[in-house]
Amino acid sequence: MKNIFVGNLDFNTSEEQLRQLFEVHGQVDRVSIMTDRDTGRSRGFGFVEMASAEDGEKAIAALNGTQVGGRTLNVNEARPKPERTGGGGGGRGGRERGGGGGRGRW
Repeated sequence: MKNIFVGNLDFNTSEEQLRQLFEVHGQVDRVSIMTDRDTGRSRGFGFVEMASAEDGEKAIAALNGTQVGGRTLNVNEARPKPERTGGGGGGRGGRERGGGGGRGRW
């Protein structure tokens, strides 16, 4: 399986259009275009999951830099989302103590 990032999409590109673009190069398992949470509009990028890594490589080679909808596509292997570290809240003079509150508990 190959997960592919597709950037610089025209904001009117549909998931079906993106699927058709990649199906020429092999079996497409999943397509998702990222949308803005508030407006629902496309954010201009998406992901395509292809069944075969070999077909995915062919699609990347064939489609990266091509013009679609007047825009030059940026197509490459998707990198895994970086792990988010738990945001730990800032210091209290470097003293490590549990949960705040309470009087005189160190």
